[in-house]
Amino acid sequence: MAAVAQCVWGALRPRSPLLSLALRTSPRLLCVATQQKSTGQNLEEDQGQSHNEQKAEPTAAERMLSEEKAKLEEQLKEVTDKYKRALADAENVRQRSQKLVEEAKLYGIQSFCKDLLEVADILEKATESVPKEEIKDENPHLKSLYEGLVMTEVQIQKVFKKHGLLRLDPVGAKFDPYEHEALFHAPMEGKEPGTIALVSKIGYKLHGRTLRPALVGVVKDA
Repeated sequence: MAAVAQCVWGALRPRSPLLSLALRTSPRLLCVATQQKSTGQNLEEDQGQSHNEQKAEPTAAERMLSEEKAKLEEQLKEVTDKYKRALADAENVRQRSQKLVEEAKLYGIQSFCKDLLEVADILEKATESVPKEEIKDENPHLKSLYEGLVMTEVQIQKVFKKHGLLRLDPVGAKFDPYEHEALFHAPMEGKEPGTIALVSKIGYKLHGRTLRPALVGVVKDA
């Protein structure tokens, strides 16, 4: 400590004779001053560090704003999710409505077609009931009547086909419960079990949907 006092004293001697005298008479004062200065600097540093720590900690207002922000973000997420669900539901409703409209256009004539099928059945029975051996030039009236019935039957089948109504004449085909209605089951030689051996009444399909199943006889095992 004496060496420190001497160095400080030597540095300050040319400038302040009074300070030089004070240092010469009481070197302890310099040590006390130095310690106080150092203590003051340390205190300022501690206060600055404490101030920085206090500054780093969020205030009550900041915490409140942070909580409010989290709540708003959660609400936004919920509203967005509900909006997307509503859009999806609206799109599903639109697609279902469009499908119903299309089906109404396709199958709106379903009842009308069912009624016309009875007319087609009568025409078919009428042409089948005419004896083929009687259709000759010697019977011009019967021949003309038969030809007119055949032409009418052909024309009505063309109209049916134009509107998506097709015949089901499944002789020899596999039995399909969605297209055929079995009237009986019987064993038959040379026929595969489960196939259709006889068609009692022709069936019809409207745009791929069975409008009237064909009435059939099905082969079974002997």
